[in-house]
Amino acid sequence: MSKQLSNDVHIAPSLLSADFLHLADEITMCEQLGITVLHCDVMDGHFVPNLTFGPPVIAQIRKCTKLELDVHLMIEAPERSIEAYAKAGADAITVHQEVSPHLHRTLLRIKELGCRAGIALNPSTPVSLIEHVLPYADLVLVMSVNPGFGGQSFLPLALEKLATLRVLQQTRGDFVISVDGGVDVQTAPSVVEAGAERLVAGNALFGGHFEETLIALKRSAGC
Repeated sequence: MSKQLSNDVHIAPSLLSADFLHLADEITMCEQLGITVLHCDVMDGHFVPNLTFGPPVIAQIRKCTKLELDVHLMIEAPERSIEAYAKAGADAITVHQEVSPHLHRTLLRIKELGCRAGIALNPSTPVSLIEHVLPYADLVLVMSVNPGFGGQSFLPLALEKLATLRVLQQTRGDFVISVDGGVDVQTAPSVVEAGAERLVAGNALFGGHFEETLIALKRSAGC
């Protein structure tokens, strides 16, 4: 049975933007600054135009931290890989609606493997396409950029989707609303007001003075 997530607003650093030559140190820094969840972007070079890391890297990250690992699979046929990521140490596994023809079955399988199950939506994908499976989701991730690369500008169209999910949260299931893409001190207030509870931030945090930026981001997000 999957554990219940908190409904408080949290910042989730995206390790895609971290310094991989000093990844263990970056993770330790996150722990020391009170971070509770790390976002791990997995890309296959097919569903999105970039290639990142796979289960072996997740397993190494798992060895150096007890923080929650939120693994976001931006890959084709994710149902073929979820068992490998669960075994590697993922706490939550999020798959994209756009490449999950049997989404209900995939969500149930993620839960069977002892992980929380998430659904991700690309900017052009409407919330209505996942409404029927929301009762089986622990997390819904709204992409506020087109996935594949860090450092993109926030797409305001995500705000309407966040607001729609907040309404559906009252009737369709107890899932956490997450947002990923272009989240910084300028965009954080609007996404939280719209309904986001988990803010995934990459370049905004790792691209400069991490601690100062984290404090500013928390302040702007009201958390």
